[in-house]
Amino acid sequence: MNREILDINDCTILLEEASTDKTLVDSCFFDEPVIAIAFYGSGDVGLTVKYNEKTKTFHHTKGMVLSFYADDKVEFQHHVSELKPLQCLVIATTLKSLDKLPNGEGLFLEQFLSQLVHPKDSYVEGPVFNMTPEMFLLVEQFFSNTYDGGIKMMFYKSHMTALLAHYFGQLANQQTIKTDTAQLEKINLAQNILLSDLENPPSLTELAQRIGTNTNKLKKEFKAQFGVPVFKYLQNERLKKAYNLIKNEQKSIQEAAWAVGYDSLGSFSNAFEKKFGYRPSQV
Repeated sequence: MNREILDINDCTILLEEASTDKTLVDSCFFDEPVIAIAFYGSGDVGLTVKYNEKTKTFHHTKGMVLSFYADDKVEFQHHVSELKPLQCLVIATTLKSLDKLPNGEGLFLEQFLSQLVHPKDSYVEGPVFNMTPEMFLLVEQFFSNTYDGGIKMMFYKSHMTALLAHYFGQLANQQTIKTDTAQLEKINLAQNILLSDLENPPSLTELAQRIGTNTNKLKKEFKAQFGVPVFKYLQNERLKKAYNLIKNEQKSIQEAAWAVGYDSLGSFSNAFEKKFGYRPSQV
């Protein structure tokens, strides 16, 4: 686990990075109540938020932006594994520091995230969405930075300002395009249906019927939510499961292929190599 904490302009930047060949749970608490925005980079770690006997879980975090208010009673658990490393950047500030933020961030927080500025629980969640390519690149640059001393702080300060500008710009755009929460629930249901039966998934038409929508909406909304088409997502999840079966459960290549719905070992090996860069026999 690599963890770096920097204080810049009444904000705190927390950089967390971890990888493992096993499975581990890393817990994190804040010492005082904060308003924070978490940007999840190239890792795809699982996240569980626990507060007041409540639990909120995120299974796929790659590219996710999560804003929240949290007091010192809230526990954040990152579930790190070989296939799900951690790469997370958090920008946090306290309620008492809002008026001191130098670039108008306090005003934007009040305008776009008033539920966090005036919390009614130990944990209050703001908008959750996927990063734009520009935001993703900025986050990656935080973790690949090689500067030291004052130049490093200048680099972090400028990139933090740029990242927050993109973030608030996205919130401004979303004000004119209201999220269809009912449709979002349907898309999450579609994801659960696919994950529950990787070997024999429904067709696109069947999946749309089961969640109560049409195929065009399913394809459009699913890609908007998860960044890839339905069956590309399905293929990725199949291959990740197959990798785990071969690596951690000592299944044969044929057993792993069958378990995730591949009848042809050739097709399975080619898809596996395309995703991971090496043949399943090399695992």
